[in-house]
Amino acid sequence: MTSIVRDQWYVAAYGHEIPPRDGGGGTAFGRTICGEPISFWRTSGGEVTAMSDRCVHRRFPLSQAPSRLVEDTVVCGYHGFTYGADGVCVAVPGQTRVPRAARLRRYPVVELDGFVWVFIGDPDRADAGSVPRAPWLALEGWTTVCGREPLAARASLLVENLLDLSHETYLHSGHIGTPEVAETSITVDVDEQAGTLRVSRHMADAGCPPFYARSTGITGRITRWQDIEFTPPCLYRLHSRVAPVGVVPNADGGDPDGFHVKVVYAITPETETSTHDFWAVARDFALDDASVSAYLRESNRTVVLQDVTALGVLERVVASEPDGYQELSINIDTGSLAARRLIARLAGSATLASPPVASRR
Repeated sequence: MTSIVRDQWYVAAYGHEIPPRDGGGGTAFGRTICGEPISFWRTSGGEVTAMSDRCVHRRFPLSQAPSRLVEDTVVCGYHGFTYGADGVCVAVPGQTRVPRAARLRRYPVVELDGFVWVFIGDPDRADAGSVPRAPWLALEGWTTVCGREPLAARASLLVENLLDLSHETYLHSGHIGTPEVAETSITVDVDEQAGTLRVSRHMADAGCPPFYARSTGITGRITRWQDIEFTPPCLYRLHSRVAPVGVVPNADGGDPDGFHVKVVYAITPETETSTHDFWAVARDFALDDASVSAYLRESNRTVVLQDVTALGVLERVVASEPDGYQELSINIDTGSLAARRLIARLAGSATLASPPVASRR
């Protein structure tokens, strides 16, 4: 049984990964999303289009050289089948008549907040208004660093890793973890109607880990807030606030003496057991300081790679365990267990509402 939730929007790429058509040439960008190979490219007008990355003739990848982009078409590098931005074949070799069935599956696409989102499932259910937002990644007054790491583990393991930040104390000690993270209890709020989840941990007096000490200049202990907002199945936002101990927001909600970081993860299944781990860190301080950007980029990538290593081990363990293994859960797992339930509900809804994948064209 598949663990991938369909009829959902997923991040396929950063916008900068799909370059503009300077000069009209180049190749399409290929990436497997939820087990489906997809090619992405920009039209001459700058819009991203997405279609199956397999030519209908002999299945050669359209993102693989010598396949190439010519004006607003993609030409298969094996036998020259040529497709327009709508996925319809416009030319085949050796004949003037193009077979009616020569068309590629096209995917709905939305480019928003620096991400390229693709809809996996029944295209008739693709509501662009339902794409979850992370506006700070492309908002004036914020500076962002970002990256992507391949994860050899199922997406659910990354979701649960991010919703239980107590692991920072142990796995990420020396980077973002301090004892107070694991020692502090959490609050969990589930919005059943909206299908969203919030997990919060507020530390009034905590050590300042290097991630924040080196980026903010704080040398003493801090007030540290971690407010997670998760939109199942795939977008995670950590609203992080740090300030010297005793510094609190103003009565009107303003917080000029606090430092604010938005850590965003887009969790996109590549296959049942591999995941695209997109991460981004936006900040509202030291906006033009290249050294701070370089430090946060390298530091956060180090943290992500620690997760990648640990979850890769966990994937191998989980895959080897017999079905029905009894887990032991505690209070800090409340958010992860709630996420499981919300994702299972989405999966059930998609299964009931969507026609079989093989019948879609």
